[in-house]
Amino acid sequence: MMSKKRIDFINYSVVVLTILMLFSAWVTHVIVCIKTASWGFLIAGAIAFPVAWVHGIGYWFGYW
Repeated sequence: MMSKKRIDFINYSVVVLTILMLFSAWVTHVIVCIKTASWGFLIAGAIAFPVAWVHGIGYWFGYW
């Protein structure tokens, strides 16, 4: 059986890694939009940040 400290560490790690992944996806979205001069899409990602997350992650996997 896992100790409470171990479970807390795993939960904390998952939260931190998720936040880092979403921030990295947002930065990727911003950089790609600036490079391609997609100003409308850049603003859309700034207003509705899940759009930026999907675009950033999609760019990593070659969808955009």
